[in-house]
Amino acid sequence: MMIFTIAWRELRNLFLSPLAWCVLAVIQFIIAWIFLVQVDNFLKFAPTLANMANAPGVTDAIASPIFSTASVVMLLVVPIMSMRLIAEERRSGTLSLLLSAPVSMTEIVLGKYLGLLLFLFIMLGFMALMPLSLAIGTHLDYGKLFSDVLGLGLLLGAFASAGLFFSTLTKQPVVAAVASFGLLLMLWIISWAGSGDERYSPVFHYLSMLDHYGSLLRGSFNTTDVLYYLLFIITFLVLSIRRLDAYRLQH
Repeated sequence: MMIFTIAWRELRNLFLSPLAWCVLAVIQFIIAWIFLVQVDNFLKFAPTLANMANAPGVTDAIASPIFSTASVVMLLVVPIMSMRLIAEERRSGTLSLLLSAPVSMTEIVLGKYLGLLLFLFIMLGFMALMPLSLAIGTHLDYGKLFSDVLGLGLLLGAFASAGLFFSTLTKQPVVAAVASFGLLLMLWIISWAGSGDERYSPVFHYLSMLDHYGSLLRGSFNTTDVLYYLLFIITFLVLSIRRLDAYRLQH
């Protein structure tokens, strides 16, 4: 299928660029450093925790903080990785050639989205290996760890879909990055706006990415949280397809 051909081309181009390797190295260094700090802190307080009732386990004390920090880091990184998906094609003039090829707008959008998502999931896999390595010497709560990984995976999917949409709106990759970061940051902190008004609080909390992600980090698997991210992803992918369709008709 053309979707997978485009996805493979996008993933290959990412790994041929120094930006992807730099991002991968920097992110893994940051997460690895946080992981080692959390392990060191846990070992320091392990004797105290052993005497506490309902004390946090290894997964709560080490894995969850890693994924919590990773979400903030990826909030900054994904707009940078997604900004060139369509904007760079428009600026270089290759988008017109792509649109004239015997592929649909849906295949182009899904292919580019899948290519970026595969790269992000590679980073997610490396992050998940760190807490998983603790299984050699201790017991992990695999259910909660799976919820953490699922939450971050859905979050990355949502980030990438928004970044792709904004990349269809402009020829300037930097503008696309700033716009997508602005939207994602607003949805990240929007629940703070409703904290003082009970009338709008449920709406703001539902729109908040942070609230839905926080539930999954706590191991509270709720279909509402999963559906929120799936609807978010589908909405922005559909908007991207419609935007490319409009661009093709104009040119």
